[in-house]
Amino acid sequence: MAQAANKKTNPIAFTKQVKAEAKKVTWPTRKETILSTIMVFIMVVMASIFLFLTDQVVATIIRWILG
Repeated sequence: MAQAANKKTNPIAFTKQVKAEAKKVTWPTRKETILSTIMVFIMVVMASIFLFLTDQVVATIIRWILG
């Protein structure tokens, strides 16, 4: 049933399989990496601003309710 999944691979064969899989990886270019980093930075800033404003609104409402 699940015996194939439990089959042990010797370290040498495992290393060869890892190298073969690593050759299949498509690495991003420098330009793609820089662009992705900038996009992540922008999204973090936007999320921070949103959470800050939401926190301020909720705090104001709570202060108003509690007097």
